[in-house]
Amino acid sequence: MSTPPAIVQIHGGIGDFDAAQWDAMSQGHPFIRHAFLKALEDSGCISAEKGWLPRHLGLYQQGGPDQENQLMGAAPCYLKGHSYGEYVFDHAWADAYERAGGRYYPKLQIASPFTPVTGPRLLVSRHCDKDAAKQSLLKGLSSLCDQQGLSSAHLTFLEPDDARIAQDMGYLMRSDQQFHWHNDGYDHFDDFLAALSSRKRKQIKKERREAVAHGISIKWIAGPDIRESDWDAFYAFYRDTSSRKWGTPYLNRDFFSLIGASMADQILLFLCENNGRPIAGALNFCGPDTLYGRYWGCIEDHPCLHFETCYYQAIDYAIAHRLKKVEAGAQGPHKLARGYAPVKTWSAHHIGDAGFREAVRRYLDLERRDVEATVDLLATHLPFKNQSG
Repeated sequence: MSTPPAIVQIHGGIGDFDAAQWDAMSQGHPFIRHAFLKALEDSGCISAEKGWLPRHLGLYQQGGPDQENQLMGAAPCYLKGHSYGEYVFDHAWADAYERAGGRYYPKLQIASPFTPVTGPRLLVSRHCDKDAAKQSLLKGLSSLCDQQGLSSAHLTFLEPDDARIAQDMGYLMRSDQQFHWHNDGYDHFDDFLAALSSRKRKQIKKERREAVAHGISIKWIAGPDIRESDWDAFYAFYRDTSSRKWGTPYLNRDFFSLIGASMADQILLFLCENNGRPIAGALNFCGPDTLYGRYWGCIEDHPCLHFETCYYQAIDYAIAHRLKKVEAGAQGPHKLARGYAPVKTWSAHHIGDAGFREAVRRYLDLERRDVEATVDLLATHLPFKNQSG
């Protein structure tokens, strides 16, 4: 008897999935973890009103008579009414398509909302053919897009393996770059400094001294030890910074309490105090081999405190805990001088309209060459000995 075909089903909330089954496929990545995505939904940060309607994909092997379908794969998917909170910018695509008479929104987005971090997007069970399951998810995504008359479907911050499979299936590939710090087997921060040119080494030492020169101390608070009062303080920092950057914060106060309760084992808060009073902080998430710096904010400005809290404390922590790298968020060429190297990121795009697809393809061909040249140029200006510009 032949094996029944796999089917793709659409789910209106992450709560439709068993958390243990989902997390078994997410490779320990904090931003694809069931608890993280559920906190976004339960707090109301993600909703139809916010322009993020959950439409998660589930890939199932059909069971026989009296048997349940078996979950073989999944993808966090959203029907988007705008392009905010994605960090892969397609506003110009939307403008061009709508000027030509098309309707760009709504669109489908496979992503971790508000999170410019590479990670698994096509989740598959270890009990199945991984490539075949990922291909089935991609077919389901493009079919859903075409059946509902949507302009496009997008997968952002893809791991290289997922990007390869998407490209093989005809998705258009887009590249960009970020800055990541790599642990070259350092035992102490001074070992990292010793690898730098003399000028850059002196600069970092000076910045670290200045950051804590006026009675400022920095505490590492592991997730289980973060109190509600700490979350209150941090949210004030986050709200101040995000309001100045974007106008309205993407995340509300409830979200932080929810992740604190449901995934404390992957959370780390760097809390800065001025003579015992909280004034700034950086919230980090811990993956199996990576520290992810995500949110920073302050209510007092102090020289170099941002560099110290977000970059140097993160390096200190990564070295102490034998982590392979630190990812400190999107953008920021200033990270280069502090030992964070340029790294390419990938996204994949299904465009339904043939003419528009060809225009986007030509644009992406040029953009990828520009990104490649930029990464190569930036790499020549790293602060390491015999490498700094």
